[in-house]
Amino acid sequence: MKDQRRVVIDYVSPSVNHGEFYIKRVINEIVNVQAHIMADGHDVLGASILYKHENGRTWSETRMAQTSNDEWQAAFFVNTQGFFEYKVQAWVDYALNWRHGLIRKINDGQHVASELLEGAAYLKALFKKVNKEDKSYLERLYKLFTNADSYGEAIKQATAERLYQIFFKNPIKTLDNTTKAYQVYVDRKKARFSTWYEFFPRSASKEKGIHGTFKDCEHLLPRIKNMGFDVVYLPPIHPIGEVNRKGKNNTTEAKEGDVGSTWGVGSKYGGHKDIHPELGPLEDFKALIQKAKDNNVEIAMDYALQAAPDHPWVKEHPSWFKWRPDGTVQYAENPPKKYQDILPIYWESKDYKALWQECLDVLCYWIDCGIHIFRVDNPHTKPFYFWNWIITEVKAKHPDVIFLAEAFTAPKVMQQLAKQGYTQSYTYFTWRESKHEIIEYIEELTTSELSEYMQPNFWPNTPDINPYHLQGANEAKHMQRYALAATLSSSIGIYGPVFEYMLSNPLPGKEEYLNSEKFQITHYDWSIQNKLISIISKINYIRHHNEALQQTNNIKFCYIENSNLLAFYKWNQDKTNQVFVIISLDEHNTQQGYVQVPLHDIGVHEGHTLKMHDLITDSCYNWNSEWCFVELHPNIPFHVFKINK
Repeated sequence: MKDQRRVVIDYVSPSVNHGEFYIKRVINEIVNVQAHIMADGHDVLGASILYKHENGRTWSETRMAQTSNDEWQAAFFVNTQGFFEYKVQAWVDYALNWRHGLIRKINDGQHVASELLEGAAYLKALFKKVNKEDKSYLERLYKLFTNADSYGEAIKQATAERLYQIFFKNPIKTLDNTTKAYQVYVDRKKARFSTWYEFFPRSASKEKGIHGTFKDCEHLLPRIKNMGFDVVYLPPIHPIGEVNRKGKNNTTEAKEGDVGSTWGVGSKYGGHKDIHPELGPLEDFKALIQKAKDNNVEIAMDYALQAAPDHPWVKEHPSWFKWRPDGTVQYAENPPKKYQDILPIYWESKDYKALWQECLDVLCYWIDCGIHIFRVDNPHTKPFYFWNWIITEVKAKHPDVIFLAEAFTAPKVMQQLAKQGYTQSYTYFTWRESKHEIIEYIEELTTSELSEYMQPNFWPNTPDINPYHLQGANEAKHMQRYALAATLSSSIGIYGPVFEYMLSNPLPGKEEYLNSEKFQITHYDWSIQNKLISIISKINYIRHHNEALQQTNNIKFCYIENSNLLAFYKWNQDKTNQVFVIISLDEHNTQQGYVQVPLHDIGVHEGHTLKMHDLITDSCYNWNSEWCFVELHPNIPFHVFKINK
C-alpha cells in the first residue's frame, strides 16, 4: 500500500502549538530537534532531520541519534535570515537490521550462509547509490556472500565497520514516515541581543524651558553610545492632541503651556505620519537616524495605535471609532486609569480592511525613512490576528524590522503576542526582587516552551513604572537592578536619564513618577557623570565583548549558602565563552557565602585551577575547589567573572 508505514514519529520538538506557530532563532544559532521514534518489534530504525531555507530547492539532511527510551535527537544551523522548514523522517533500516541480526547469530555460533545470501540483496541495491570506491568494495563483498567457499572471509567483512558505515550513510528508506514541515524564523542578531536607552526628545534641550528638537537629540548620541547602548527608543514624536489634553501629573485639565502626553497622538498638525512641529522637520529626523547609524546606534520609534480626539482620522474615518447614541465617544480606559485624551480605535469596524491598511502604511512610511525597530504601545488591546497579519506583511518585505511588545499583561496574552510574531517582549522582571522570584521566573523563560518563541527584554524602569523598590533607592540598588537585567537577559533597556540619575520621587502610594515626564518637559543637565553611569557603561562593554551574555537561554543557577546572593553560570553556543555571575540582593549590607561552582558544566574536574577574571574590577583569582568563598559589598554588589580554564 502506498501509505503503509511502520515507524511512529511523536512529540517533535521544538514546536509551538504542534507547529501552528514558528519557533525563533537568529543567524548562526542552532536548532536542536528531538522526537520520540518507535516501531513494532525490535527492528533497527534510522531517522533524519530534513531542513531547508524558504528559498532553497533541495532539503539538507542530518542523521538523528537515539539517546534513550525511543528518544532521538540532532541539530542543524541556520545561517540565513528568513524562514527555514524542518521535518523528521524515520524508517526501518532493513540493511542494518540484517547486519545486527547476523552478528548476534554469529556470536551464538550459528551457521549463517543463508543470511549472507539475504545480505547480498542489500549490497546489490546500493551499487548505483555509492561512489566508485565503495561500489568496488560492495561488488567484492557480493561475490563473497554468494560463494559458499568464501564463508570465513564473508563473515569477517559482513561484521566489519566499513560495511556498517556504508549502510548507515546510504540508507534504503523503505516504508519511511515523514512528519509535516515545521518552521523556524531566523532574524538578525539584534533580535536576540540589544541594549535600549529611552528618553523624551522634547526634554533634550540644554536650555531650561525650551522644547527639545531632533538637533538636540543628535548632541546626546555620543553620550548614549559611550554608555554602551545600541538602540535609542523615542516615545511618540507625532503632533499631540489639544482636545482633552492632560496636564502635569496626569490631571484632566491642562493649563496654558501644558504640553500633554506624547501618546495622545494627533492634532490639527497631523497624525501618525507627521512630526510634532517643535521637534523639527522630517529632514532633521532623517538626519538623526543617519547620525545614529554613524554611531552604530539604531533609532526605535513608538508605534501607538490610538488617536487624540482631534486626530485627522476622527473626521476622515469616523467609522474607525465607536460612537455612543448621544454622539459622544468612549474614551480609552485601563481601570482605574482613564485616558480622556485618547480615543481607542474600534477594531470591529466594518471598514476594518481600510483601517488595517492604514496602520500598515504608517509602518511602511517610517520604514522608508530608515526606521527598523518599533516599540509597540499596548499591543494587547488590539486583535491578535491583526498583529499576525501586519507583522507578516512587514517582515516579508523588510526582514530586519524588529517589534518590541509593551505588554505588561496576563502571561498567556503576552505569550500569544510572541506567537503571533513579536520579536521581543517586555516582562515581569521589573517586579521580581527576591532570589526565589528571580530564579523561578528566569527558569520559566529559559527552560519551558517560551524559550523557543519569546525573547524577553528586561527593563528596570519605564516612564509608566517607577517600581516601589527603586523609589528613594540608593546607588547600590540601582547598580544591582541594572546588573541583574543586563546579565540575566540579552535584551535590556532603561528609561533615562531618570534611571542613571536616580530620580525616583513617586506619586504617593503609586508606582508612578512625580512630575512625570509623560506630561511635561523636563530639563536635565546631560553633562553629569556619576558612578552609576560608569558601572552601566562597564557592564554594557562586557556584554558586547562576551557572547555568553548575548543570549538568554544558556543559564544555570548555582547553589550558594546565602538567600541574599544570587549566582549563575552562562555560556555561548560552543562554550568558547563562559561567565560566572554573583549578585548581592542586599543594597545595604555586606553579604558572603560559599558558592558551588558547576565544574562538570564548565568542563573541568575537582582540583583543576580555574582562572576567574572579574571583568568589573579587572581582578584575577584562582579557584581550585568546587566550593569557593565570595563576599560582596554594596559599593559594587556583584561579580562578573570570565572563566579561563
